[in-house]
Formats: sequence, structure tokens, C-alpha cells
Amino acid sequence: MDIRVAAYGVIVDEGRILLAHWRENGRSGWTLPGGGIDPGEDPVDAVVREIAEETGYVAEPGELLGIDSYIVPAEHRFVEDAGPLHALRIVYRASIIGGKLTNELDGSTDEAAWFRLTAIPTRRVELVNVALRMAGLAS
Repeated sequence: MDIRVAAYGVIVDEGRILLAHWRENGRSGWTLPGGGIDPGEDPVDAVVREIAEETGYVAEPGELLGIDSYIVPAEHRFVEDAGPLHALRIVYRASIIGGKLTNELDGSTDEAAWFRLTAIPTRRVELVNVALRMAGLAS
């Protein structure tokens, strides 16, 4: 079984949430800005780096909201002949302290956008729902 550890930010401002549009191998959906932690990288540093890469914003991480543990079955993996994947997703509350909204080039996301909390797209990854519950923004 493979393992992937990643860090994500829940960024809410004036009743809106910042999301990134993920796309890979013909699949896509809106997700939290964030991603894989590099070897030796602190998760707090990773979430700041990933938010900047995917949205153009400089973020300040806040409280740790939680860690989500998720198993991706082998048949849902994008890697041919791969076994299951254990995804550990570290979720922080974060706020924007600088930068300008910019779409990522040559990455796993192709767009970043703000959505009203009452109008989050239904085409989203489950991590968004998990993080909203962690942040007390959904039941």
C-alpha cells in the first residue's frame, strides 16, 4: 500500500471559500488548495507553498482543524497496476495575507476561485465536505 501525506487550507472570507479546480487523467472537481508534502517539509510550510502555487495568494496558516485518513482502493487509482493508497490529509484553517488570485500553470489544478458558502459547486471532491465539517461550517 502506498501512502501520501498532504496539507490543505480552509480559507473563508466574507462568507466565501477559496477552492482550486483539480484535474487529472480525465477526472476533475473543486477541492481545497493544498497538496503533497515534500520529503522533510513541515506540513505548515507545505500548506503555505501549495496555496501560493495553486491560487497566487500568500497565506498564513491558523489552527490545525484535523487529519483525515482515507483509503483509495486500487481500482480508483490513476496509476496502472498500483495497489491501494492511504491518503493522510492534514487540514488547517488559513487566511490570506497577500498576493493576487492567479491560476496555476502546469500543475494538477487549472483554476482557483471564490465561492459563497451557500453556493459551493456540487462537482467537488469529498475532502471539501470533510473540511467544512472540521471547520464547523457544515454538519
